[in-house]
Amino acid sequence: MNDENARDETENQAPEAPETQDSGPEPAPEEKLARLETELADARDKLLRALAEGENQRRRFVREREESLRYAAANFAKELLSVADNLRRAIASEAAISSDPAAKGVIEGVAATERELWAIFEAHGVKRVEPALGDPFDPHLHQAMYEVATEEYPPGTIAQLLQPGYVMHDRLLRPALVGVAKPPAQAGPA
Repeated sequence: MNDENARDETENQAPEAPETQDSGPEPAPEEKLARLETELADARDKLLRALAEGENQRRRFVREREESLRYAAANFAKELLSVADNLRRAIASEAAISSDPAAKGVIEGVAATERELWAIFEAHGVKRVEPALGDPFDPHLHQAMYEVATEEYPPGTIAQLLQPGYVMHDRLLRPALVGVAKPPAQAGPA
């Protein structure tokens, strides 16, 4: 049993480190310190970059979340714009049917419905874009449907409004459909 105990003791002993060839004299403490300072500076730089990247991602996430909440109803609002237009057309037809007293009550109900719809739109940041005649054409808010030869308005301004546009906060939902003024054709030689 002594042989077994001796074998167990030799197995439990830590293995001896293999002998390595001496690669030269050990670096001076100043060199070791300089190397460690360089490694520390690299590690610090990597840590600061990782922290900055994490902060940038957090800010981006917050901004995207706020935008998604702000514009969440944009598609729904786009679909309701035609309803708003139809309500406006019904109210505008009041003159054609004003001789019928029952029609007057219907028109008042439609007007009340339109006011309620606009109260909801305004609560969610939806606004009508209704450029005035003579305003400059803005391709970010208007869609030119055709040109109108006229002297009444300067070229490049709005000569006719076909359909109002709408924005939600600062995002365009639907451009205003307009006719843009152009100079009238000059008369040719007689």
